[in-house]
Amino acid sequence: MTSTSELAQRYRAVFPSWLGPLHGEAPISIDHGDGGEVWDLEGNRYLDFFGGVLTTMIGHNQPDVTAAVQAQAAKVMHSSTLYLNEEMVALAEEIAAVSGIPDARVFFTASGSEANDTALLLATSYRQSNQVLAMRNSYHGRSFTTQAITSHSSWRSSSVSGLDVQFVQGGYRLRSPFRDLDDDAYTQACCDDLEQILDMTSAGNVACLIAEPIQGVGGFATPPDGFFGQMHKILEGRDILFISDEVQTGWGRTGEHFWGYQAHGVTPDMLTFAKGVGNGVGLAGVVARADVMDTIKATSFSTFGGNPLAAAAGRATLKYVLDNDLQGNALRMGERFRQRLDPLIADVPWIAEVRGRGLMVAIETVQNDSLHPDAAKAVALADGCKERGLLVGKGGLYGNVVRIAPMLNVSEAEIDEGVDVIAATVAAIG
Repeated sequence: MTSTSELAQRYRAVFPSWLGPLHGEAPISIDHGDGGEVWDLEGNRYLDFFGGVLTTMIGHNQPDVTAAVQAQAAKVMHSSTLYLNEEMVALAEEIAAVSGIPDARVFFTASGSEANDTALLLATSYRQSNQVLAMRNSYHGRSFTTQAITSHSSWRSSSVSGLDVQFVQGGYRLRSPFRDLDDDAYTQACCDDLEQILDMTSAGNVACLIAEPIQGVGGFATPPDGFFGQMHKILEGRDILFISDEVQTGWGRTGEHFWGYQAHGVTPDMLTFAKGVGNGVGLAGVVARADVMDTIKATSFSTFGGNPLAAAAGRATLKYVLDNDLQGNALRMGERFRQRLDPLIADVPWIAEVRGRGLMVAIETVQNDSLHPDAAKAVALADGCKERGLLVGKGGLYGNVVRIAPMLNVSEAEIDEGVDVIAATVAAIG
């Protein structure tokens, strides 16, 4: 049987140098999973609080999703959008219905990067402009176009772009020049920044603002409620479209809302989704108002977007989330997580902040009693959790944020186990 060590050697020999697994020289393999647990090739068990970067959303080997995929695979696995298929059409109808966007149209893609790329294509075509606004500390994908709207130097591999992009102050309050302001004043300062950028740098016809309601790779940076609603007032007055990147916040993960944008009293012109919608099967897409979506006049289609296999997984996932009130569970379990964890780490001098919402929680590590980032502490925390049987992720501009995102159907016992591991690891680091 192949060992994890042997698999790591093969990984490094065949993949590019810039593609690296978590946990550096001691990565783990994932051989199989069940619910919130996974096992490596040696049979070691881990509680999974990252889900392949928020992608396995309702548990590994979830029976409803597995059955739907198996049933569809026995019929036909692929057809593309060139052909009619019941699963694809039904999923589009279901997503349009829960999107909150009036007269919604849906276009399926195979990844979040491609979904955001498509949203930018729509916005720039609709407005006949290559001027785009994005948020500082943002991440929207690894494609050529989405790299241009990523304001995250450690993840940005090229500055070359056909887009004219300006970055606005946003949700990452800890390092913002406005961090000492209260919520209302902070929001107003960021809106003033947006207005000044438009007055000073635009040619008067900006296509869109794209924003994550909670920044994912940026370390679950969370703006005040109503933040994007206030920004939208400025955008609306200039006919600038608003795109909500819901790749990580969608499907009830924030607990209080089904979509992240709903915390802000605004309905976006477009939203993008991906990650957990297929519970691990590649599925993503864009929802837009019909007049925006229909701006494309050239012939187009998606080869793998919304294929019957992925659509069947998406329908089963969405049904399970809604039927079992997993949004409500995300709220309750997120509150339980914070209520237990916060007192245990409140006085740790190298933890600057615990933030997030629902089942999106982040811990930012710094040098003692300062705001100077300490990436080594984040590595030690993530690695220490792994050694104790808990999988968490990393992120943040400086690689100094540990990201925690349990399954939406996580249990109380699993939450308690996860908190105990994190607290023990923090104590061991000292």
